[in-house]
Amino acid sequence: MGMTQWFTRVSPEELDRAIADPEWAKEYLLDEGLPSCYLEKAWAGIQFLLDAAEVNVDLYEDGHLIDKECIHLGWDEGMIADAARELSATPFAALAGHYDPEKMGAEEVYPYRGFWDENGLDWLRDHHEELVRFFEATAASGGAAIRSFSF
Repeated sequence: MGMTQWFTRVSPEELDRAIADPEWAKEYLLDEGLPSCYLEKAWAGIQFLLDAAEVNVDLYEDGHLIDKECIHLGWDEGMIADAARELSATPFAALAGHYDPEKMGAEEVYPYRGFWDENGLDWLRDHHEELVRFFEATAASGGAAIRSFSF
């Protein structure tokens, strides 16, 4: 399965409850009907491009700790709005110029060596577009999000 990452839209009140009660959050997030953005294994490649373009969004590290294992991190509505602005202001074309399969392999950007090739850019583009749509819609709704990570 590998290391995958996704974001789930929640209300600010639901985020507060999740932070106060991580067990509730784990159960709540099992609802497959919640609006979400599944980045699967593309999260690290997107982060590589964001970092290279100096976009101030950290998909893995940003957020408020919900559980001790760091599986779930909460993004409040202010963080969502800021990230939506940053992501919306940076078209994928600005990120694509930083795509470097050799460097990504050498730096062991997940999913590591041998994965990044000429097809990887299209895969990252598709996931980036979904990510931007998710953050824009979540920000427009005044929502928050929970970033989930599986090992």
